Amino acid sequence: MNWEKKFTNWIGSKASVVVHTIFFLFAFSLPFFGVRLDTVLLVLTTLVSLEAIYLAIFIQISVNENTQSLHEVEEDIEEIQQDVDEIQEDVDEIQEDVEEIQTEVAEEDHEDNLDGIRDMLKKLLEEVDRLKKTGK
Repeated sequence: MNWEKKFTNWIGSKASVVVHTIFFLFAFSLPFFGVRLDTVLLVLTTLVSLEAIYLAIFIQISVNENTQSLHEVEEDIEEIQQDVDEIQEDVDEIQEDVEEIQTEVAEEDHEDNLDGIRDMLKKLLEEVDRLKKTGK
């Protein structure tokens, strides 16, 4: 992790709140030790302003990195969607093939049934002929 991320993560932590509170208490206690209040306020205001400027810069860096990351995720999602579409097309083709095979099997079964009926009719005709011959 780079130092900007470490810094922005630290600034957003409870430890940062504690350190800032101690720093402000220290700064506001300096006049009790003989430091002029206007000097303390000048230094404190300058430091707080600089910190705010750098925080804004680090926040913008984080926003830019997150935006870039989101763009990469969007591209990944688009690629995944294309893959899913291709898979769906393959599934549709397989479904069509399965339906064709089922139709062919049904037709073969139908033909087999017709062949069976023909065989039975042939045997019946032969039996009828045999009976006619033996009955004469």
